[in-house]
Amino acid sequence: MTIMKVLMVSKACLVGAYQTKLEAIASYEDVDLTVIVPPVWHDPDGPVPLERAHTAGYHLLVDPLHFNGQFHLYHFPKLKQRLESIRPDILHIDEEPYNLATWMAWRQGQKVGAKTLFFSWQNLEKRYPLPFRHLEKQVLAGVDFAIMGNEEAACVWRRKGYAGAYKVIPQFGVDPKVFCPPAGRDLGRGFVIGAANRRLAPEKGVDVLLRAAAGLPGIWRLHVAGDGPSRPSLEQLARDLGIADRVFFDGAVSSLQMPAYLQQLDVLVLSSRTTPTWKEQFGRVLIEAMACEVAVIGARSGEIPNVIGQAGLLFEEEDIEGLRAHLVRLMQTDGLRDDYGRHGRQRVWQQYTQQQIAAQTVAAYRDILAK
Repeated sequence: MTIMKVLMVSKACLVGAYQTKLEAIASYEDVDLTVIVPPVWHDPDGPVPLERAHTAGYHLLVDPLHFNGQFHLYHFPKLKQRLESIRPDILHIDEEPYNLATWMAWRQGQKVGAKTLFFSWQNLEKRYPLPFRHLEKQVLAGVDFAIMGNEEAACVWRRKGYAGAYKVIPQFGVDPKVFCPPAGRDLGRGFVIGAANRRLAPEKGVDVLLRAAAGLPGIWRLHVAGDGPSRPSLEQLARDLGIADRVFFDGAVSSLQMPAYLQQLDVLVLSSRTTPTWKEQFGRVLIEAMACEVAVIGARSGEIPNVIGQAGLLFEEEDIEGLRAHLVRLMQTDGLRDDYGRHGRQRVWQQYTQQQIAAQTVAAYRDILAK
């Protein structure tokens, strides 16, 4: 049996819950996996530190970044030395093709004979300024493979000139042993609605959810996880709507805390809105909630309808009345939300486990080397 030496560079794999995919990839006997992550990512909304949660079976290396927090400019200055030492067969660049980190890694990987691939969520066609436009063009022409997070991303990169091989594979799935239903829910607590976005920004549409909730009958409360520029205006909107006593802004919730956070909910709502520069690329919190047997409601934004399928409810972007009607149905029909919860978990088992994402990724590695 031939062993594939794979080196992945990823700032995303700082997140502890995401590391279960790495363990799953490393479980294959023909894969020798090394992953490089930074000690922290200085996101504009606050630092994202490394969570060492699932590190069995692979080598986790922690290297500094230059231009940490600058999405287009950051890169790993020690990568050249790492490549010369490890000599991987495959260099998995877990980043968009127009970024400096991707271009530098691609060039350095070529020099040690590694096959290279990038990952992309980009589902809007954008024309980037120089020099990023040139970096993107060179990567698209020279890379050996691409993994697209959604079908629209594949269409975008085909139109922009990528002619190579690719597969559509979400970046991460969920571990249904971690994201699982609670032992029981207190039926006397009222109807609990949740929204869980790491970043509270206008495109996430939490204002739509607040307006929909304001007209709900009965006993209910709404929990909003996340932080960001929209939080003050959302808190003011809750006060203006007269529902501040029922709405709880819980701040940032770590990936390791998220299963317990979701398990308290009756329904999870992702009310995203498309803007000229952004539309929902996947909506990972949906599959996390579905794995916990929480009913989900999503706006018809970007990839959300494809993620939910028939396992939840959908409404048109900005349709406050449509969202409220869905919430009322679930609030008044225990059996319906239980059915959606079961269907959601079944859909995760069928399509979105970390094991399935890992299996598809390893198959891509084998395809690259076979060619």
